[in-house]
Amino acid sequence: MKKDGFLDHLGRPVVAVTGMGIVTSLGRGKQDNWAALTSGTSGIHAVTRFPTDGLSTRICGTVDFMDVAPVSNQLSYAFADAATREAIAESGLDGDFNGPLFLAAPPVEHEWTDRFALADEAGDNGNPANAYDGFLKVMRNRPHPDVTRTALFGSVAERLADAFGTRGLPITLSTACASGATAIQLGVDAIRQGRTDRALTVATDGSVNAEALIRFSLLSALSTQNDPPQKASKPFTKDRDGFVIAEGGAALVLESLESAIARGATVLGILKGYGEKADHFHRTRSSPDGGPAIATIQAALDDSGLDRTGIGYINAHGTSTPENDKMEYLSLSTVFGDALPGIPVSSNKSMIGHTLTAAGAVEAIFSLMTIATGTLPPTINHENPDPAIELDVVPNVKRDHQVTSVLSNSFGFGGQNACLVMTAEPA
Repeated sequence: MKKDGFLDHLGRPVVAVTGMGIVTSLGRGKQDNWAALTSGTSGIHAVTRFPTDGLSTRICGTVDFMDVAPVSNQLSYAFADAATREAIAESGLDGDFNGPLFLAAPPVEHEWTDRFALADEAGDNGNPANAYDGFLKVMRNRPHPDVTRTALFGSVAERLADAFGTRGLPITLSTACASGATAIQLGVDAIRQGRTDRALTVATDGSVNAEALIRFSLLSALSTQNDPPQKASKPFTKDRDGFVIAEGGAALVLESLESAIARGATVLGILKGYGEKADHFHRTRSSPDGGPAIATIQAALDDSGLDRTGIGYINAHGTSTPENDKMEYLSLSTVFGDALPGIPVSSNKSMIGHTLTAAGAVEAIFSLMTIATGTLPPTINHENPDPAIELDVVPNVKRDHQVTSVLSNSFGFGGQNACLVMTAEPA
């Protein structure tokens, strides 16, 4: 390959993916996840981690096959660690990673079990009204390092940095449902700007707990179609009623293409471009006119050097909430116009649920595997299409169709929007 082949259309280093790892409710590792996803298997099931009596939503996409304490930070670390080990092993790198770490992680706070236990120690006499004040009193009066550690936002990144020998201060970010894509974007920027030849980008979320379920339920964001659980997530259908909360982790090893080829690494795909835009419309809702999402998609295309005819497949955000699916269709139809009916669009969330902070990276891996295998994952539960959303959603059954470019959308709460464009290895 000529030297010019290592630079993109704007003269920046081309960014390659040389390792990927993943954990979702479908399984641990790329192969198990891909086999389940393309067969239309759902990982959504009844909640068993905590009591759901009296809750309107009693389903989730938790990872129940790993022996980890059901504590948010412990789960988030376990998923990140498993995904990172798989990604680095696939990359063929040995020893310390020797590059920066960008981690997408959920906001954390003290677990309810800790709060009540320490409130009891303060002598609140079982009065819930005094429980939080009692908890704070005990925390102020003497150290509780184990409790404190579970609520430190940067603790997962610090543990990963120690385990894998990353370089410099590990960066932890949380941009709602766009977080995983944002972490990848930061890794791409670090390589494009010449600050490093490689970057470790990881996204994880282990925050499925009773409090999260209640909070999202109060926002009317969750599906209440509990029986059967695997039918609840139905993006782009007329009877969609909300997303299904889920968890998991994903990791990608990014390298400059020049560095990857020089060391003989297998190139799994190219991070061709990204776009990001903020949406100040509402704390949780996306702008109904789709303006920020439209701008984000267009920015990703512009950054990649592709136009609307250059995208062969779209990995949709596709949450299954009435408003978000409508907004995403509006944004896609505005950008792609009359080309959209010819572009397959599917939602992984129909099977794995919404992995929140991890979603952007999880779906980036599935997008790259779509390119590598020539298999389009289905959107399951597409039995009652919304006539106002005219998309080829690859309904219910996978499709053999070779594509060389994918747009992956992540539109998050609070107006955090990020899109990635990925392509096959350049000739």
